[in-house]
Amino acid sequence: LMNAAVAQGVEPAQIAQHCDSVSLCFSKGLGAPAGAVLAGCREFVAEAWRVRKLLGGGMRQAGVLAAAARLGLQQAEATLRRDHDNARSFAEGTSGPLSVLGCIHALDSPLCSINLATVETNIVMVNVQGAWPSPAELCDRLRAVSEEEEAETGQAVSVLLLPWSARTVRAVWHRNVSARDTELARRKLEFVARKCQE
Repeated sequence: LMNAAVAQGVEPAQIAQHCDSVSLCFSKGLGAPAGAVLAGCREFVAEAWRVRKLLGGGMRQAGVLAAAARLGLQQAEATLRRDHDNARSFAEGTSGPLSVLGCIHALDSPLCSINLATVETNIVMVNVQGAWPSPAELCDRLRAVSEEEEAETGQAVSVLLLPWSARTVRAVWHRNVSARDTELARRKLEFVARKCQE
């Protein structure tokens, strides 16, 4: 909800007005250590409260978590906007001299592509093309650090992405991924693409 609101430049209430219920997690992009809120009509919330108690849910002295959630909400727009900008920077390759796509095309490697029209929030879907590597193999190579990489780039970078489908890898940004981290991830993808092409 919060990522969608920031991406669209609207208040969360403008989106939620079309919903019967809303669940909002404070621990993901908002950065609180734990916590969530559930909203809906009185009867819905009463039933959710009853089921939570029935299943043993509950927490005492949750004020410190509520304080972290409140801080996350207060800083949500700036924090999430930064995540979105970093994701866009990675997709476009704007933080370096060559874009990811430009670098891959310059190497004449049809390894992967990114549809920039789909990069709206903190999520980038990388389309893996060709028979090799598979999304899982690409993720393994991005995670691994080799002596060759350190010798060539002077960096030891491990990038954690998720094989999403048979031909897609998912990259997600959050408050602990900086612009510098984004640039290192972009360079790592260029390095891996070049090595796969070789």
